Order: sequence, then C-alpha cells, then structure tokens
Amino acid sequence: MEATLNNESTPKKKLKKAEYLKGWIPLRYLRYYVAVFATAFTLIIPWVTVNGNHFFLLSFVDFKFHFFFITFDMQELYLLPFLLMILFIGVFGITVLGGRMFCGWFCPQTIFRVVYRDFIETKIFKLRKRIKNKQIEPDYSLPINKLKRAAILVLSVALAFLAAADALWFFIPPEQFFDYALNITDHSVFMTAWIGITVFLVYDIVFLKENFCVYVCPYSRIQSVLYDDDTIMAIYDNDRGGRIYDEHHTKLVDKQDQLAPADLCTTCESCVTVCPTHIDIRQGLQLECINCLECVDACTEIMAKFNEPSLVNWSSVREIEKKEGKTRFFRPKILGYAAVLTGIFVILMVMGSGKELMLININKQTRLYDIEKVEQAAKVSNAYTVLIQNTQNKAHDYYIDVIGNDKIKIERPSHPFTIKPGVKTKKTLVLYTTEKLADSNRHDTILDIQLKAYAVDDKEKIFAVRDIRFTYPRADILDKKMHRE
Repeated sequence: MEATLNNESTPKKKLKKAEYLKGWIPLRYLRYYVAVFATAFTLIIPWVTVNGNHFFLLSFVDFKFHFFFITFDMQELYLLPFLLMILFIGVFGITVLGGRMFCGWFCPQTIFRVVYRDFIETKIFKLRKRIKNKQIEPDYSLPINKLKRAAILVLSVALAFLAAADALWFFIPPEQFFDYALNITDHSVFMTAWIGITVFLVYDIVFLKENFCVYVCPYSRIQSVLYDDDTIMAIYDNDRGGRIYDEHHTKLVDKQDQLAPADLCTTCESCVTVCPTHIDIRQGLQLECINCLECVDACTEIMAKFNEPSLVNWSSVREIEKKEGKTRFFRPKILGYAAVLTGIFVILMVMGSGKELMLININKQTRLYDIEKVEQAAKVSNAYTVLIQNTQNKAHDYYIDVIGNDKIKIERPSHPFTIKPGVKTKKTLVLYTTEKLADSNRHDTILDIQLKAYAVDDKEKIFAVRDIRFTYPRADILDKKMHRE
C-alpha cells in the first residue's frame, strides 16, 4: 500500500476507485439542492398569502408586520425582538454545532457566487475549464472572452435586479411592488433602494467575490469564539496524511517524497485548488473557511483511487486530532442553546397567539364627570376618547358593551359604526348611570369596570377587552346639584 502511494511512476489514472465510493454523492451536489430550495422558497413565499396575510412581511407601506400569516400592527412590534433573538442565537448555535455551516450552505452571498461562478461562468459560457479549479481566473485578454464577460455582466445585472426585488418583497407587499415600479417618479425612495441593492449585489458577486467572506463579513471573526473541540468542520488528518504545515503555518512539504513513507497525502493540492476562499485546509482552522466542504469532496475522490478514506473530513478536533472518541453532539453547550431557543420560541408563540384582531385605546377625557337631573334622579356621565383600528382586510361594524355591570350604560355611541380595513377611527364614548353607586362625603369614588369592543359580524373572534375607571361624585356634590335644579 505504501509503495503504491509513494511510487510516482504509477499513473493515477490507471487506478480504480474503491467499491465503497459507488453511490457516493458529492457534498457539493447536496449544497446545490439546498441552494435551489432556498432560492425557490425566498422567491415564492412572498407571494403566498392566507386571508391576505403573508408568511413574513415587515411592510413599510402600511406599517404592518406579517408573521406566520398573522398581521400585527406596528404598535405590536414587541414581537420583533424575539425574532431577532431567535435569528442570532440560532446562528450562534449552528456555529457551535457545525462551524460556519450557515456561510457555506445557506448564506445568499455563497449561493450567488455558486450560481455566478459554477453555473454561469463555467457551465453556460465555458470561461472556466472546471468547477474544481477555483484558483485560475479566466483569461479576459482574448476577444471572445471579453464578449462573454460583457454578456455575463448583463445577465448578472438582470439577476441582481430580480434578487433585489425579492429582497424588497419582504418589506413592500409584492402585490403593490409592480405598481411602485410603474410609477417610479412617485416612489423615489423605493427606486433608490431597488437600484442601490442591485448595484451592491453586482459589485459584491462579480468584483468583490469571496473577499466579502474573508474581509467584510464580521461572522468569521465571531466564529473563533464559538468553536470548541466538538464543533464539526472541514479538518485535515495530520496523523494519516502527514504534517504539511507547522504550528506557525509555515509550509514544510511541497512534494510527496518529502513526507514519511506512511503518510498518505499525495500533495496533489486538489483540496487547495477547489477552495473558493483560496486557503489550504491542511493549515488547520482558519477564519476564511466557510465550511463549504469542497475540499472534503476533492480529497475523497483522490483517496478513493487508493482505496483509502478522505484525509479531509467533516468532523471535529476531538475525533480527528485529539483522538478522544466520537464527537459529542448533545453536549451541555448545545443543549443550552436549544433550551434558550425553545424558550424564546414558546414565548413568541404564546404572545402571538394572544394577539387581538383589533386595536383599541381608551383614555378618559379631562372632565371628571357631568351631573344632570333626570326625572328626580341624578344622571352621572363620564366621557372617554376611544381610538379603534381595524387591522383586518375587510370592513367591519364595531360596537362597545359594558361587561358585568348593568348599572352603568352606554349613551354614546348609540349604534354600531363602520371602519374600513387598516383605518383608525376616533370616537367619543359616554358612559352614564342613574343608580346610586356610592355614598361618600369625603371623596369621589373610583369604580373599575370592563368594556368589550367587538366586530358585530364576528364578535366571537374579533374583540378586545379593556379595563377603565368610572368616577362617581361625592354625595354632597350630588345633593347640591339635585337641590339646585
């Protein structure tokens, strides 16, 4: 075996792949499937509505927030911090578990670069010879390549416009998007955002490339704090392959004959040429690694020719370097992240499920009460200002009732009133009583009562209950008013 690996006269093309590699699917293909699913999801989901509500929409048009097909008014954005906590804690948890897996498999930057480099440049226009060699840039000095470059740029701008539009569909209702696009003079901010995002995407994907991952993205700086010995990452096995670099990242080996006879690395550099961020995984953990696992695929194919497992594995330091046993997936740190995420998600669901399908605000007016004599009885009235918003997608007739107190009645409004979708209406609410509710000569009496505002046509579902206070005057003030009249 050792002689075969170190005999340079043996043509590698004559060696057959191992039987165990039959049926093996490169991880690159799995990433393609994930990218296709993520792209289709982000393009389609903005257009999916349930009763006019979107899956996710932070609308800057009507100032509403749609989440899981439930619409929240901007006054209910107390839920948004929970979503941000889930996002950030989730990404941190994924990093502890699988390294920069988000970067390599889900990040839009990575997906755009795969589409641009592997599909457009390589498959369609043949500017690159092979997907597996990402270190050699196309020769743009050739006239035909210049034409191809121009065509690619035009196509990239078109795709960037679509991607920018897709990004805006999560902030501008898609059904209104094209009306905005057809009236750009009336929507200059919208057009500026669309063009600005497009320009950034073209610059990022065509010119900045993976330098964004290496120098711009702050995530690579965060990851080093989150990694531990059980974090899954692309890792080179020095014990099997041989040490190519020392602890100071100085290269020790350039050719295979510089390695010990038992070392399996062929120094073919396949893991290097395939890397999109231009690193050598054999140096160990590096901030530039996005865990795309291209190097794992490359080494797997090379070592299969020698009937050996890959020297670059998707594994952990504990398993490959320290040889301390299997990777611990369910360790305290991961369980802690899972518990925190579950707790936040439960709180979010509880708060979201308790959402009222209308908004109402009731404030007492400055005058404490009014007293008048009605048929030998004292009529005491309290006035309130009521602001009601219809958060539904159709008009409803609304009314207000007093709950659990038949001594206090409603004088105004005297009948239901109609509110159009998304419209706020201000009403004056007058409550009165002709009953004697208190008999105190020292102070006014404050009574706690409940009001229920509801949609007349759907009172079981669309309603809101509010606690307010009714002020009943002192007995001497009532007597004075009644004797005066």
